[in-house]
Amino acid sequence: MEMKGAIFDMDGLMIDSERVTFECYQERLKDMNLTMDEEFYKTLLGKPIKGIYQRFYDVYGNDFPIQNVIQDVHQLMAERFETEGVPVKKGLVELLHYLKDNNYKTIVATSSNRDRVDKILAQAKITEFFDDSICGDEVTKGKPNPEVFLKSCQKLGVNVDEAIVLEDSEAGIQASYDANIKVICIPDMKYPEKQYEEKTFKILKDLTEVTVYLKSL
Repeated sequence: MEMKGAIFDMDGLMIDSERVTFECYQERLKDMNLTMDEEFYKTLLGKPIKGIYQRFYDVYGNDFPIQNVIQDVHQLMAERFETEGVPVKKGLVELLHYLKDNNYKTIVATSSNRDRVDKILAQAKITEFFDDSICGDEVTKGKPNPEVFLKSCQKLGVNVDEAIVLEDSEAGIQASYDANIKVICIPDMKYPEKQYEEKTFKILKDLTEVTVYLKSL
């Protein structure tokens, strides 16, 4: 079946935001006389919001003010993006141009909320490359549930076997697998464990390699 649609995750896949997020968590927790190491942070990646809450409660206690902390972290990130610009991943712009020039349908499928997604895409100057987007506040179940990817195909008007998902997280890999959509993983801070690696179509080093692969089809 000919590939007609490309579904993009955002954080860690298009936007080099995971390292920034980690550093902002460290900064916020330092104000609370707490610390966060990289191994703990990696356990948060790709989890739905309830899963993130639970990880914090497990480690920092059930009275940890997680909602306030996440709001503060997002504010710190927003300030960094305003002052330093939004860091995009290697090969992203080239890939987006290739997809647009070759009439692929494209959509962003992310756990982030609508306001944040629209702002980041605009700041990165890549809004025009996407036909649509679907955000965390528009689905009833987040990744690893396949809902966000199935709805992405519906929005694009393509079948699941006509689409490909680009993801960096294990939760995204699982969601794609359960949706019966091929997934190319471009790992960010965490390489997928074997059980998830086996569910990918390909694992590539960066988005430049995705363009090379699509040109070879």
